[in-house]
Amino acid sequence: MDDIVITRDRDDVEMEDDEIDRLKKSASKRKGRGLARSEVLRGDFDEIEGDTRPGGPQKSIEGWIIFVTNVHIEATENDIFDKFSEFGDIKNLHANLDRRTGYLKGYVCIEYEQYNEARAAVEQMNDEDFLGQELKVDWAFVRPGKKSSAKRKERRRGRSPSPETE
Repeated sequence: MDDIVITRDRDDVEMEDDEIDRLKKSASKRKGRGLARSEVLRGDFDEIEGDTRPGGPQKSIEGWIIFVTNVHIEATENDIFDKFSEFGDIKNLHANLDRRTGYLKGYVCIEYEQYNEARAAVEQMNDEDFLGQELKVDWAFVRPGKKSSAKRKERRRGRSPSPETE
């Protein structure tokens, strides 16, 4: 078996065994997460408009989505819609209900068309009282990277400290 014929896209190429061995050794295998470091994914991709700082809000394909937590379980979609529509036109409001009880699960996703409307809702409704509970409002999608905001540090303070090793 001195000559091997490799057929690709109807172009015939004749190669000898030593050439094939050389090509196999020079080829790199691409599997799993190692592919992310390859040249394949380092292209020029389209950017979605918005804040370009690391940790800043990121627009989804449809619009600007905010995530509201600590919503009272007896709140209705209409209550939430009325409260958050003060900041602009709500494109979509998604409130998950508990199948067993029929009440809200405690969080809501709200989508705005415009960045300024969503930003106003995040800034003004975060830590606001709504039906006796303090709402937590933040962006559903953020750009990768660290955000050096004082708000983030305050939120982390509320968590229980990690155990100290002695």
